[in-house]
Amino acid sequence: MDTPTHQTVLLVGGTGRTGRLVLRQLLERGVAVRAIVRSREKIAPEAGENPRLTIIEADLLSLSDEELQRHLRGCDAAISCLGHVLSFKGIFGPPRDLVTRATSRLCRGIEALQPSAPVKFILMSSVSVDRARGLDPPRSFTERVLLRMLRLLVPPPEDNQRAADVLQEKIGANNPFVEWTAVRPDSLLPGEVSEYTVHEGLVSSILAPDSTNMANVAHFMGELVTNPTTWAAWKGKLPVIINAAGSKRRSGRPTPRR
Repeated sequence: MDTPTHQTVLLVGGTGRTGRLVLRQLLERGVAVRAIVRSREKIAPEAGENPRLTIIEADLLSLSDEELQRHLRGCDAAISCLGHVLSFKGIFGPPRDLVTRATSRLCRGIEALQPSAPVKFILMSSVSVDRARGLDPPRSFTERVLLRMLRLLVPPPEDNQRAADVLQEKIGANNPFVEWTAVRPDSLLPGEVSEYTVHEGLVSSILAPDSTNMANVAHFMGELVTNPTTWAAWKGKLPVIINAAGSKRRSGRPTPRR
């Protein structure tokens, strides 16, 4: 798995619970990674010593357009695993639109470079997010009311939905410079990579959720970067990823462990 792929990925959110696993997956697959982090000390030592990792110590939202474009230049993909820290300040403090702003800036940066081949943009999203134009199975009345209240009262669900809307409505399916997917895990759990399934639409209610190992999210993102067949199947979509074991619905596209 450690054979170089001659691909380069810009990763943001690479020190978070899932992001650090994505970083590990990419490096193990031989991908060169440019990681924008606020503190290089949060990078795991084994990753920090990898010659394929370039650490960029900066605040993504504070970078100038020129600086961001410089970091994006030559990248085959960009991945955002940014999210709100699970604390009162992280959830309710600024910036409340962290994921949306990061998604917009990264996509605008790619467009400004006008690459000769489209760059992949992979967003870590959530099952609280809906696909546009009612493409997901309908939610129950109770679930719709609960989601509406959450989006009004707690910033992260609204932020995640707006970030997905940027991809669905502003970037669209035929952008010449950016191809995208937004990965929607269910309740995130620790654990190793295991069998999982990937679905085009919602699988379960947020009132009775399934589970998704963070390691499985990282593995799937690694597949999206390095496996052209996987990317062709999911670009322009919002795939839902759940653990195969114990899932309420086993139909879907299984992904074998490597």
